[in-house]
Amino acid sequence: MRTMNLGEYASYDALGLAELVRKRDVTPKELAATAARAIEAVNPQVNAVVETYDDRIAGLDEANLGDGPFRGVPFLIKDVGGHERGRKIENGSRLCEGMIGIGDSNLIRLLRASGVNVLGRSNAPEYSIAGTTENALYGNTSTPWRQGYSAGGSTGGGAAAVAAGMVPIAHGSDIGGSIRIPASWCGGVGLKPSRGRVSFGPALDEGGFGLAMNFVQTRTVRDVAAMLDCLAIPQPGDPFVIPRPAEPYRAFVGKPAPRLKIAWSAKPLMDGPVDPEVASAVAATARLLAEMGHDVSEDSLPFDGEEASRQMLGLWFFGFDRRLEEIAAKLGRTIGPHTLEPVTLKIYEFSKRLDPHSFQEVLGYMNTLRRRIGEFFARHDVWLSPTTALVAESHGLYNQGRADISAEEFLPFSDRPVQFCFPYNVAGQPAISLPLAWHSNGLPIGVQLGARPAEEHVLIQLAAALEEARPWRHKVPPLHASR
Repeated sequence: MRTMNLGEYASYDALGLAELVRKRDVTPKELAATAARAIEAVNPQVNAVVETYDDRIAGLDEANLGDGPFRGVPFLIKDVGGHERGRKIENGSRLCEGMIGIGDSNLIRLLRASGVNVLGRSNAPEYSIAGTTENALYGNTSTPWRQGYSAGGSTGGGAAAVAAGMVPIAHGSDIGGSIRIPASWCGGVGLKPSRGRVSFGPALDEGGFGLAMNFVQTRTVRDVAAMLDCLAIPQPGDPFVIPRPAEPYRAFVGKPAPRLKIAWSAKPLMDGPVDPEVASAVAATARLLAEMGHDVSEDSLPFDGEEASRQMLGLWFFGFDRRLEEIAAKLGRTIGPHTLEPVTLKIYEFSKRLDPHSFQEVLGYMNTLRRRIGEFFARHDVWLSPTTALVAESHGLYNQGRADISAEEFLPFSDRPVQFCFPYNVAGQPAISLPLAWHSNGLPIGVQLGARPAEEHVLIQLAAALEEARPWRHKVPPLHASR
């Protein structure tokens, strides 16, 4: 078996490793062994990976891998929403400790067909509620740029593992920014696709009443495009199918974008501040896009983040109590402080007080917001903003282990650093975070681009052009497999 140098392994993106497999320069089993060594080397400091599968590493049967463009590439599934028959799915919660998936999701089937080797599970906050990956079951995940500082959430484990060179690509999911937030704080690339782009079946028609979407964490735009081609395949029984371009998404990497109307703003959408260096990074990106020939103007999205956070409690957590009670009954456990973190327990109690009338009211509120956002995008092709208002902060601020905050206070408080992400979940529109700048304190700054529904290809074109103009591949964090 070839012993691949960790620095060499971590220098490739997912398509790069797949090309080595295709050329027979390396085998999938050798890549799996190298990924395991990378995890062993870096994970003690980052705490991104909570489980590895020996049968997909030392015991890998390469004949079971799909023949897609990512054949043999090491991959991690998030510990929330990545259901695979016979594997643990614990939702970052002591209540679910040891819980086993009873069936494959469409996502897992599509990932297998793409060729990736799902060889482990990444850390996530309890039930993906927080914008930071800290939990009582497995502990805190650090950004590879600074130990003890948040990797973001809720896909902090996947984003940190990719940024640290453990794997080149990993599962992510996003109900309020959970792909883009950790991409911003870990210096990666994170696309939230349009509503309905990736199947949530067969157990669900949609995730989070249409707010949630599955996809991946990557380091390169071309990996985003190629994986979107693999996952954007409607499945039997999906409630609706949305348009896609005539060409594959990967064809848009390197293809010049048409002249676009791009609005930009770094003005806050909530009471929380925007770091001046983050705002400067957005302004610099706006100037760069103007130099590329786009029509760029300053305009802010009509979105009251404070009110949206308060309203969303009644949507996100409608039925949350029933869900937890079903899990507790299935596993023979009781709900309490020994199985749920303090904020989660308060949200559980809050959800028991919700009624169908309040749920209907929030659905109406969501419709109003969607129409306002739609009117904004009728005037503009793309909106440029910060991904997160602040760069990564130390652990202990936004997690569900805090006993000093109520359920009603938690969302508005924890949303302030990530206030620019949620509008796209409301609208069902695609948005991507790119690592286009670094703060004077050494931490990455994510810049976000959002487009109209079903226009991921527009974002891929712009993102690829920005990647070429302001490349980030050479940026390597202190906690990295190559080191």
